[in-house]
Amino acid sequence: MGEIHLKRVVELSGMQAHCDFVEQTTISAEGGVLRPDLIVNLPGGKRLIVDAKVPLTSYLEAQETTDDAVRDRKLGEHARQVKDHITRLSLKSYAEQFDDSPEFVVLFIPGESFFSAAVQRDPELLEYGFGRGVVPASPTNLIALLKTVHYAWRQEKVAKNAAEIRDLGVELYERLATMTGHFSDLGASLDGTVTILQPGDRVLWTAAFWSPPER
Repeated sequence: MGEIHLKRVVELSGMQAHCDFVEQTTISAEGGVLRPDLIVNLPGGKRLIVDAKVPLTSYLEAQETTDDAVRDRKLGEHARQVKDHITRLSLKSYAEQFDDSPEFVVLFIPGESFFSAAVQRDPELLEYGFGRGVVPASPTNLIALLKTVHYAWRQEKVAKNAAEIRDLGVELYERLATMTGHFSDLGASLDGTVTILQPGDRVLWTAAFWSPPER
């Protein structure tokens, strides 16, 4: 469930698969294999890891029951499940597996209600995650984050294009300067080859440019 919503969120942010992000990449690490749900490519060669495997069973069971006491207990379990997942996620040490990754991983919670229910039950949940390098994010939070990344990519492309235009301008200027030098040399050569006399006199052309026809 979380993976499907995650893909929808990244598409809404304007990112393109295999270019701006990669899904379900398997990584060999010490003690086993890691498979983050999403790796977002950041400007400057950095990568952001996003996980979407948070359990939602207790929350869904809370919505299905008509017993207030059971609902209250299930919502409490939901907050604990999210907190336990934060703990497990922090132990994977994604930042240590990726030298080019920020010192945190994003935990995607695929619904505003899932997110708010967990935070309401445990007001210190966000602080708990931040302290362990895990940032819980609802769809709205993640879209805002990814749109910022997308904007940064656009700015980097604009800067790259501007640099290419500048380099082409410099190259064009150098070529024009070289061509002007060639024309100047050609003019000097013509001045040395052609002698123009006074009106009415004969004009002598060198053999380099003209020779009289054979008789």
